[in-house]
Amino acid sequence: MLHCPYCGSSINSDEHFCITCGKKLPPDINERLHTPKKFNKFWLFPLSVLFIMLVFSGILYLILENKSNEAQKLYTHGEEHVLQGEYAEAKEAFEKALEYKPHFDQATLSLNFMNKALQAESSLEDATKLMEEEKYQEALSLINDTESDLNIFNGPGVNQLITDIGATRNHVKLEQIENVLDKESNIDELKILLWDAEAIDSPEAATITENIRGQIIDYTFTKASEQLNDKQFSDAQLIVEDGLKYAPDSEKLQSLKTTIDKEQVAFETAQQQRIEQAMSTAEEERQLNETDAIDLIEVDLSKDEQGKLVVQGKVKSVATIPVNSILVNYSLETKDGNEILTNEVFVYPDKLYPGETGNFEYTHFDIDEEGKNLDIKVNKMTWYTD
Repeated sequence: MLHCPYCGSSINSDEHFCITCGKKLPPDINERLHTPKKFNKFWLFPLSVLFIMLVFSGILYLILENKSNEAQKLYTHGEEHVLQGEYAEAKEAFEKALEYKPHFDQATLSLNFMNKALQAESSLEDATKLMEEEKYQEALSLINDTESDLNIFNGPGVNQLITDIGATRNHVKLEQIENVLDKESNIDELKILLWDAEAIDSPEAATITENIRGQIIDYTFTKASEQLNDKQFSDAQLIVEDGLKYAPDSEKLQSLKTTIDKEQVAFETAQQQRIEQAMSTAEEERQLNETDAIDLIEVDLSKDEQGKLVVQGKVKSVATIPVNSILVNYSLETKDGNEILTNEVFVYPDKLYPGETGNFEYTHFDIDEEGKNLDIKVNKMTWYTD
């Protein structure tokens, strides 16, 4: 069967033109034997739809890609604002980034942080006002709560905000310390203030710390010196050692500690010498009081109106304590040394105090010798001490 080589319609061998497409048929019959491949118009629509979809997808991709790039630029600008502490500007940038790219997780998280950061800024301002009203504990409590709200976040921007919060906290603490220092502070308050000031890392805190430490040193030196002057060496040492806990490098306190040690040794040595001297003196006094407590001032023989022989004398106490019951033992002798008798007589008054004098007297009724022919000799004296 013959076919039109152009449209594929059946034709006769004697036809010169195709009755279907109207084109002139080739004179060669062989060229009319093959049926040409006919384009199927059925595929035209889906191909057109596919082409349109591809074009639309491409355009949509370009639009989305452009929005994504713009969102990323805005996010980057927001990050820069965060690092500079410009939280309001950063928040605006993150909000615009989400307008371009609603499902931008990083921008969403950063926007949440910006809300907390702005709230933190407001809280720090409130804390500053409380500080100015000298409500230090309320200010510190607000600062601590603000810092706790940021624990779920991390990153350079968070770290910068935490640093700002720490700086505000330190500022409040320093104001509180200076406020207490302006008033009369006892040593225990100074010690607590020193710990608080040392915990703050800033040049201003270092200056205040040295000021407080200087006050502790001066107080310690004064109190320890008072105890040293009263010879209370142990108490003085305890005071200095306690002060050195807070000022271990203080040359002033170290020097005083050395002085206390030396003074204690010198005092104990002198005290030992005094004790030994006192013991020696006491022994000398004891011997004096026991053996040489009474001095004989005078003794004499005379006659009374009845011609009786009377022995009279006077003694003096050279003891260091009262003595009593002083007994004088004497003997009467002839001019040639023959002893006539011995006798004892008590001194009156019975008790003599140091430096006092006493007398003794005895009348002999049975001696016929003339008094002028006799001599009196005191042999010994005895006494008792209290």
